[in-house]
Amino acid sequence: MLKDRISEKLKVAMKAKDQSTVSGLRLILAALKNREIEKRDALDEDECVKILSSLAKQRGESIEMYRQGGRDDLAKKEEAELAMIKSFLPQPLAEEDLRRLVDEAISETGAGSPRDMGLVMKALGPKIRGRADGKLVSEIVRQKLS
Repeated sequence: MLKDRISEKLKVAMKAKDQSTVSGLRLILAALKNREIEKRDALDEDECVKILSSLAKQRGESIEMYRQGGRDDLAKKEEAELAMIKSFLPQPLAEEDLRRLVDEAISETGAGSPRDMGLVMKALGPKIRGRADGKLVSEIVRQKLS
């Protein structure tokens, strides 16, 4: 399971005395643990990917803001954390594969107008979670339904 892989990497980083990696992995594990506490149950693989995707998105936004603010030192730290988070996420989908999945979802749901976008997005959710940017997906769905 994903959480176990992260824990193993943490142990290796601790033995190697790699403080930046230890710090980043602890941050990831803390986010997963907090969600488990909120849920009061163990997380499944899909939920772990969802949390990691959220962490990756936060890091991307932080990097952009730090760069705008002229804080390259903080941006570099966030970039290192982002790379670490992405290493645990599934491979991102190529745009052509994403378009194929959108077409399949549209035909499965019988969507024919922009009003059916929510239906298509709901059908796509489990197939693309952690593998595609939500903005790009909704843009493609909107184009196909227009």
